[in-house]
Formats: sequence, C-alpha cells, structure tokens
Amino acid sequence: MASVLRVLALLLIAAACADAVSIVVTNKCGYTVHPAAIPGGGTELNTGDSWFIDVPAGTQNGRVWGRTGCGFIINGTLGQCQTGDCGGTLVCKKVGAQPITLAEYSLGKKGGVDYLDISLVHGFNAPMSFLPTGGAKCARGGPSCPVQEITFDCPSEQRQKAGCSNPCDGKGSNCGPNSGTDYFKQRCPQTITYPRDTKNTIYTCPAGTNYEITFCP
Repeated sequence: MASVLRVLALLLIAAACADAVSIVVTNKCGYTVHPAAIPGGGTELNTGDSWFIDVPAGTQNGRVWGRTGCGFIINGTLGQCQTGDCGGTLVCKKVGAQPITLAEYSLGKKGGVDYLDISLVHGFNAPMSFLPTGGAKCARGGPSCPVQEITFDCPSEQRQKAGCSNPCDGKGSNCGPNSGTDYFKQRCPQTITYPRDTKNTIYTCPAGTNYEITFCP
C-alpha cells in the first residue's frame, strides 16, 4: 500500500510540474539587481546571472520587478533597497515600493490564453523586457522597455532616488493621460503608463508558454 501511495504522489508531482510555466529572470545590467516575484519570492542577480521560477498554470495577477541599490545583512536576508523594497526582506511577500518597473501576468490553463504586460503606472526603476521563449506562437511577442535614460532624464517633479515616479501612482482609475504619463509613453510605447492605458499594451500567448524577463535588455 505504501508503495502505491508513493507512486501516486510522484505522479501528482510530475503532473504539477508538467502544468507549470517557467519564467527565467536575467540581469543584463552593469549592476546588481535583486529581482522579486509574487509568486516566487526574491533573490540576488549579478550581471549575467539568471533566476528560474516555476509558476503553476492558471496563476492570476503574477508580478515580477527589480530592486536596485540593495544592501542585505544577517545571512543576506534582511536589509533595504533604494527602489522596489518590499519591507526589508530578500524574499518578498508583497509588491515593492514605487518607483518600480513592473511585469504583470495572468496565466491560462490548458487550451487557454496567457496575458502579460509591463506597467509603469508605479514608475520606472530599471529597463525591462518580457518576452515568450521557445518559439511560442504569440500574436505580437511581448512588451519591452529598454530605455536606460528614463531615470536620468526624468522630469524634476517626478524624480526619485534611483528612479522616476508616475503621477498616476495611487490616484485611481480616472488618472491620465497627462504630461507625466506621456513622458513614459514616448520612451516606452509598449508599456501601460496610466490605469486605462490598455490599447496595444496587453499581450497574449497560448497557455503553457514559457517566458524570459530581462533587466537592461
């Protein structure tokens, strides 16, 4: 009986893995990034490093972002980041503080559709792309915001330490467009820059597609 239960358990684990979507997070910036994900947690990526996250099919409202200017102590688990901080912990359980460049996704189940986007509604702190991998047949690929100068050229009223804020952050669904959101849209037209900015900014792929999120693509 025990052996039968063990086999059933292994089959269930295998089935769960088969339904999981792989998201590879890669840092191509010339500085260390501490990516965070819900679900997924968080880690440290030096230049050229990658982090692999397995996400269950059907996951809704997934989030991935980068934290910059971090310093962690106590075995690398507690500290603080200049941008994207999630309460001073390496492993995040909540979305980080603005300004953050935010990858968002909702995954379909077998035969369904995945939805993905990059949002600058909470500001910008690092260039990012969010692309399908493995030759997936997606309608328009995925979004990218590769412009590193956004932080340096940020309007004075939006300028933050190591980032650029969005005037619509926390202002509700009726905010925008305005000059502040236009600053982002002109530089990264594939991103969501205010709450109702959904035309040509939400991308779709067949359920089961794997993805790569790259910082400084």
